[in-house]
Amino acid sequence: MSMERLWGLLQRTQRLSPRPSQTIYKRVEGTQEWRLEEEEEDGEEGAEPAAHFCPMELRGPDLGSRAGRPNLGLWAAAGRRAAPYLVLTALLIFTGAFLLGYVAFRGSCQACGDDVLVVSEDINYEPGPDSHQGTLYWSDLQAMFLRHLGEGRLEDTIRQTSLRKRMAGSAGMAALAQDIRGALSSQKLDHVWMDTHYVGLQFPDPAHPNTLHWVGEAGNLGEPLQLEDHDVYCPYSATGNATGELVYAHYGRPEDLQDLRVRGVEPAGRLLLVRLGEISFAQKVASAQDFGARGVLIYPDPADFSQDPHKLSLSSHRAVYGHVHLGTGDPYTPGFPSFNQTQFPPVQSSGLPNIPAQPISADIASLLLRKLQGPVAPQEWQGRLPGSPYRLGPGPGLHLGVNNHRVSTPISNIFGCIEGRSEPDHYVVIGAQRDAWGPGAAKSAVGTAILLELVRTFSSMVSNGFQPRRSLLFISWDGGDFGSVGSTEWLEGYLSVLHLKAVVYVSLDNAVLGDDKFHAKTSPLLISLIENILKQVDSPNRSGQTLYEQVVFNNHSWDAEVIRPLPMDSSAYSFTAFAGVPAVEFSFMEDGQAYPFLHTKDDTYENLHRALRGRLPAVAQAVAQLAGQLLIRLSHDHLLPLDFGRYGDVVLRHIGSLNEFSGDLKARGLTLQWVYSARGDYIRAAEKLRKEIYSSEESDERLTRMYNVRIMRVEFYFLSQYVSPADSPFRHIFLGRGDHTLGALLDHVRLLRSGGSGDPGAASSRVPPGPGFQESRFRRQLALLTWTLQGAANALSGDVWNIDNNF
Repeated sequence: MSMERLWGLLQRTQRLSPRPSQTIYKRVEGTQEWRLEEEEEDGEEGAEPAAHFCPMELRGPDLGSRAGRPNLGLWAAAGRRAAPYLVLTALLIFTGAFLLGYVAFRGSCQACGDDVLVVSEDINYEPGPDSHQGTLYWSDLQAMFLRHLGEGRLEDTIRQTSLRKRMAGSAGMAALAQDIRGALSSQKLDHVWMDTHYVGLQFPDPAHPNTLHWVGEAGNLGEPLQLEDHDVYCPYSATGNATGELVYAHYGRPEDLQDLRVRGVEPAGRLLLVRLGEISFAQKVASAQDFGARGVLIYPDPADFSQDPHKLSLSSHRAVYGHVHLGTGDPYTPGFPSFNQTQFPPVQSSGLPNIPAQPISADIASLLLRKLQGPVAPQEWQGRLPGSPYRLGPGPGLHLGVNNHRVSTPISNIFGCIEGRSEPDHYVVIGAQRDAWGPGAAKSAVGTAILLELVRTFSSMVSNGFQPRRSLLFISWDGGDFGSVGSTEWLEGYLSVLHLKAVVYVSLDNAVLGDDKFHAKTSPLLISLIENILKQVDSPNRSGQTLYEQVVFNNHSWDAEVIRPLPMDSSAYSFTAFAGVPAVEFSFMEDGQAYPFLHTKDDTYENLHRALRGRLPAVAQAVAQLAGQLLIRLSHDHLLPLDFGRYGDVVLRHIGSLNEFSGDLKARGLTLQWVYSARGDYIRAAEKLRKEIYSSEESDERLTRMYNVRIMRVEFYFLSQYVSPADSPFRHIFLGRGDHTLGALLDHVRLLRSGGSGDPGAASSRVPPGPGFQESRFRRQLALLTWTLQGAANALSGDVWNIDNNF
């Protein structure tokens, strides 16, 4: 075809094609230069566009004139020679631009189909086909959450909840449970339900109240010491009578009782007077029992509360409530769920004490201390009771009578669920205790109010196009004041499901006890995510600062300032130590001194509001923001934001404590080399998984799910598979209790330098005192620890053909 005919066809095709925007290379008159110009032309109405024609017009110099025709051959020849080079150049430019764009895109913003990948603030979330909104970025989700959260009535809910009587098993609790279930049913949730457990709870006997008497020299009962409030007691105390001389034992920690012995005061066979604080009621009584004491009296010392006259303080005639079961859940069905009409053998938890315990007020403690003789307590043991010299004792005889009785009691947990779109079988769980022994404003009203506000907020977000990737499960627990009974029984009942499906548990208990300090009691897997979220939330009491900036203001090591281990008296503890689910509990605290009214009848809304100097709503709102943004990340990130490499640092820290005994072990022909090797395998497996994830395609849903399953089960890998859950329910080798734990191994190795005598108060092992270091026990402990850690490394490596078996 001649060049003239080709040019004519080109012009005719262009005239028939609409040209809304044309890019034209046109010669500018008066020069020999070529410039790019944009022409906006309206196409003819009704004209059909050319199917595969790009509306671009190329005009050469006088191509349409006859004077230019002799040059057409030269133009064509030059074009033919240049064509391969032009194509090659275009391919190189395209390839380079694609690779550059891919690298930049991979690190910032990527939408995988209709799923959300939240890795930075630029990540976008695309709602499903039923949504009428456009693309939502992380900042959009964050703004949506904060907007809907701000529309709530958090303060009013705290006040109203604290006014309701809601002790576990009471009629008031049953009414509140129905109200909360109704509140959840009114929201846009996919499922709302309740489950009921029949558990053994212990209550005081009104007809036979607990008593405390002086004992005469002849052993006869003397004058009674009047207990101000017979409703205050220690659930799960041993019942019966205990008589003995009184000894002051500071906080009742194992080291305190050992110090008593060193000072010539024997705790065995006596009643111990111990202060509230440092460790739980259950740990105090367990330590006293291990040292042979006959009973325990627990009192609040003024020195453990604020001395500021402008701050509220606990009345001297108030005693403090607290259970003494060294464990969680129903102690009469250990390891098994307490569903109705289920038969169990007549067993009891090994964490139930064999000695009685009773709370007393500071006034009664002052009377007792004034009767003590013996050496003066060391300076660090001195408290602030007026007129009391704080001697160690012994003192006159006392008789303690505890008449609590066990009652089979129904408790109800309430659940609400928003199903996830892509991974509905993976649950992000958030819960709060609902019951309270007294008004319980700080203990459970705050957590319950925040839970209800989060349900309302996420429900509103769902109505506005929010669709989580994973399911959100909101739970209101019953029986929390008796040792996380409701949450533990639920875990026991559904453990075979939950250890496969629960991603993370977020606890709202004890969230607001002050406003000065912020603590996160958590699994190591969540530390990096918590750090990120702290940078997103404004401080409630430092204007213009984020929470992260507040906590690093005086301490650049933010995690040393904020991160704490999970305590046994938290519902989060059972999730991690028993079920192998990473968990976190947030708490705002007073600087240096504890909130004085926790577990007393003075834990009212008014006292909590005054203790925080009117800042209760702001601090509760900050907790809600923390928890809510954590839920968004956990339920929406394409890849779960759990830092599985952190446990390598945890093992290293513990091994550092063991290293100082390596010489002692070597002298006996023993070594810790197997633990070092297992730790190395875990670190290598974590690094290998990290590299695999980095080099993979996020759009590959099958591969991403496989990675998520491996990540979400890391905590479960640290539950020892070599011990029975019935005998050792807290199987976690770092957080649990028993001879299989790393802490128990460390306690045992320390006996190498203690002259061969065992420490009967070893808190981490909770093993009966032994004759000293035993090589056979050490070898068994080392095997339990090593193979659990090696199993975690193998599981993190993936499929069996990917495991490096050169152990």
